[in-house]
Amino acid sequence: MGAEQGPPLISGVRRSFVEARGVRFHVTEAGSGRPVLVLHGWPQHHYVYRDLLADPPEGLRVIAPDLPGYGWSGAAPHRWAKEDVASDVLALMDALGLKDDVLLVGHDWGGFVGYRMILREPERFRGYLALNMAHPWVPAKVVARQAWRMLAYQPLIAGLGVPLQRRTRFLETLIGAAASDPAVFDRETVRVFSERFRDPVVARAATDTYRTFLLKEVPASVRNPERRRASMPIRALFGMDDAAVHYSLAAADTARTDDYTLETVSGCGHFIVDERPELVRARLIELAGETA
Repeated sequence: MGAEQGPPLISGVRRSFVEARGVRFHVTEAGSGRPVLVLHGWPQHHYVYRDLLADPPEGLRVIAPDLPGYGWSGAAPHRWAKEDVASDVLALMDALGLKDDVLLVGHDWGGFVGYRMILREPERFRGYLALNMAHPWVPAKVVARQAWRMLAYQPLIAGLGVPLQRRTRFLETLIGAAASDPAVFDRETVRVFSERFRDPVVARAATDTYRTFLLKEVPASVRNPERRRASMPIRALFGMDDAAVHYSLAAADTARTDDYTLETVSGCGHFIVDERPELVRARLIELAGETA
């Protein structure tokens, strides 16, 4: 699948392009009923939620946008600062008429952005399922113990991300190696993800995701730690074999929330949506039930 080709086939979905805050969002959705907004991370796009989209749980409308500059969405008219991207997605929700009673699911950077959304406009969301992502209240000493994980790859992407993603097989190698069971990713699935990052717009967005994080957001979090408290139910689901993000960064005892649980999953790596799609589905259905 070349960078110029369209989105991969998912049976029964509805696709549209929606303009919001200067971004031309590509949106894939399926099912009907209560809205569930699902956000992807790097190096992926909406296709990570292919199982939910192909067979949406009864009574749920699964809405999977490609984040700005990723997948088939247009680039944002700003740097990839996570607060700005949160504003973009909230504007997309406005354009889609999603005002309240929304369930949110976020993996990787989608999880990072998702936390910003629920802290800023909590009245719009009833519950949040966070997948393999640190919560925003991690103490500095815990981050320091795990900083080597970020330094192992993030500076490389922040500095050389465009040629690395466009002209090498770096992503093909990384995606396969990050799963506890490499058989989870067949060759075509890896290609669906990796080939999209050969597009210069997508490669630049991904590079700036890490560059902005390392140069702006990490220093800002040291100066001004997150102090807002979350009141909605947050269910964190975390593959313990994740080499990029350690599950201690999502610990329940450091989360400033009224209702937070962390469930760790042995034998599962970073790409939990791909590796444990039925578990993600089950926890989403449970969250919908408890917040009905």
